[in-house]
Amino acid sequence: MPAARRRAAGLPPAGAAPARLRVGIVGAGRVGAVLGAALAAAGHDVVAAAGLSAASAERAARLLPGVPLLHTDQVVAAADLVVLAVPDDTLPGLVAGLAGTGGWRAGQLAFHTSGAHGLAVLAPAAEAGVLPLALHPAMTFSGAPEDAERLVGAPFGVTSSPEHRPVAETLVLEMGGEPFFVAEADRKLYHAALVTGANHLVTLVAEAADLLRTAGVVEPARVLAPLLTAALDNGLRRGDRGLTGPVSRGDVGTVRDHLETLAERAPATVAAYVAMAQRTTERALASGRLRQHEGAPLLELLQAGSGPGSLASERAEG
Repeated sequence: MPAARRRAAGLPPAGAAPARLRVGIVGAGRVGAVLGAALAAAGHDVVAAAGLSAASAERAARLLPGVPLLHTDQVVAAADLVVLAVPDDTLPGLVAGLAGTGGWRAGQLAFHTSGAHGLAVLAPAAEAGVLPLALHPAMTFSGAPEDAERLVGAPFGVTSSPEHRPVAETLVLEMGGEPFFVAEADRKLYHAALVTGANHLVTLVAEAADLLRTAGVVEPARVLAPLLTAALDNGLRRGDRGLTGPVSRGDVGTVRDHLETLAERAPATVAAYVAMAQRTTERALASGRLRQHEGAPLLELLQAGSGPGSLASERAEG
């Protein structure tokens, strides 16, 4: 059975479920097209999608074959369930704009996929009688074919009113995901946590790979893959107790050597190294991995490492 059609436990197979809702996808990008395909696999009827870019059109043709690409207001008008899969900063204006032109109608369902927003952003639609939901797949989507498979079993951060929670959870389960509840007041913190863990991780990996290339390593991925896999496993299973490396040992000399070398060979990376090493030291102290007399010299070195007169600033000015 193709990955996109695998169902969560306890749900009927797609072939046994009648088409219940006409679905419109606003934003046929990396997330919207995949969710549309999952809803179609669950027996819903995806009737239209909106996407401006050539990449969106290609993705819709691949994942939503036969679904027409229409203007946003036409998509909303045709749908019982509207999926808003647009960038965070675009979402408030889009919802309000549709309300201003009478695009919403009472009895519709609408969910957005933004992790940064909760229900408040859907208030203009709710005032028009729309049932509002926030369903955020806590998964990274790259636009590659494997995105559909990543959705299976993916956790979804769900924010809804108590009376609408069964509807939200059912939709998530139908898409193959696993719902967990996030309170409205916690939505921004929840999203900041995911960005810290996923987006910043990509930056750290790419930064490490660049440094290895500068050091003459031709295939940095071969070196990093086993190391980072083990580090991620340690972090998930053991938290701060999984920390290794010079900070966990209080090796001030090694950290000083790193700062001097980076200032000379890769000065653009010094600020990031200092920030991460400082936070790592603080967490190591708080968790008992370092004692105060071991952590204090590290913090002193790091606080001086990026300030005026530091090696990094001297290199930058030079």
